[in-house]
Amino acid sequence: MAVKIRFSRIGKKNAPMYRIVAVDERKKRDGAFLEDLGTYNPKTHQILQFHEERIDHWVSQGAIMTDSVRRIKKLHQKQAAK
Repeated sequence: MAVKIRFSRIGKKNAPMYRIVAVDERKKRDGAFLEDLGTYNPKTHQILQFHEERIDHWVSQGAIMTDSVRRIKKLHQKQAAK
């Protein structure tokens, strides 16, 4: 089973919110996931919740981050450095 760390859409029409999840890559975008790793609001570019240590754990176990999640991780690290 290949695990990916990717976005799962939540929220209302025209008001997207994304949940960062660890999921089997064969599952649907909004299907069942293994673990909730954070929440991101793309309208305000605000990271509401981000569990960096759990993301690092999944990556150490062989999970692959999508480009979007990698970008959000860099944004979180930049915000944490301030």
